[in-house]
Amino acid sequence: MTVSILGCGWYGLELAKTLVKKGITVKGSTTSADKLNTLTDAKIEPYLIDLPIDNETIDPAFFNCDVLWISIPPKVRTGNGEEYLIKIRRLITPIIAHQIKQVVLISSTSVYGDTNSEVNELNEPGPDNESGKIMLRAENILKEQPAFTTTIIRFAGLIGPGRDPGRFFAGKTNIPNGNAPVNLIHLTDCIGISEAILTQQAFGYTYNACSPNHPTRSNFYTNAAQQSGLEAPHFINEKKSWKVVSGLNVAAILKYDYQVAITR
Repeated sequence: MTVSILGCGWYGLELAKTLVKKGITVKGSTTSADKLNTLTDAKIEPYLIDLPIDNETIDPAFFNCDVLWISIPPKVRTGNGEEYLIKIRRLITPIIAHQIKQVVLISSTSVYGDTNSEVNELNEPGPDNESGKIMLRAENILKEQPAFTTTIIRFAGLIGPGRDPGRFFAGKTNIPNGNAPVNLIHLTDCIGISEAILTQQAFGYTYNACSPNHPTRSNFYTNAAQQSGLEAPHFINEKKSWKVVSGLNVAAILKYDYQVAITR
């Protein structure tokens, strides 16, 4: 089996390394020439792919694979959301040309708005921010294609090596919504769920990938800051807009047990 991972960043590189250790042939892309050696050293076939929005040719060898894993950031905060959608559309032609049957898109639980309730894969997404709107459009662009099967993984807030949650709010005061629940997932479980989908060939579903533990923002981030030796943040004692993300399909289809608990 050959898996091509478009976007070997924080998550994509770790996934690629994990699959290589399993004996899977992995092709990985980066937008930085400086990172090509990093991929090679990890026994990942390296490709420099930037997906420009003009008609520049994309290396066709990258798309000679069984599964295409799309893990590129939408960069909505820098105003590049629409450009991201153009890139997603550009992928359709080489996917069909190389007869790739399985496409996995890394999306986000931001496709669900703050409904003040629990949401799962059976709920219709209703994003209330630009990032969520862009990601939902990207999901639909791929899901509408009949030539291949699209699998969606909606990650909650990402934490793990290099993303210490203790630093997120350290030393800040008057932070709103202190009693709202957190929706987070550790890199270990991001990889575990991804590997389970591939191993079980459980394609064609949408997976909410979020820890089943949901402590309050105040408790979680205060404890995280203290554990990192940082100044504790101070939250406002209130619960306004919120949601609890539940992943029915991770449990029912993958039978996956989370390895890292998100606790106080």
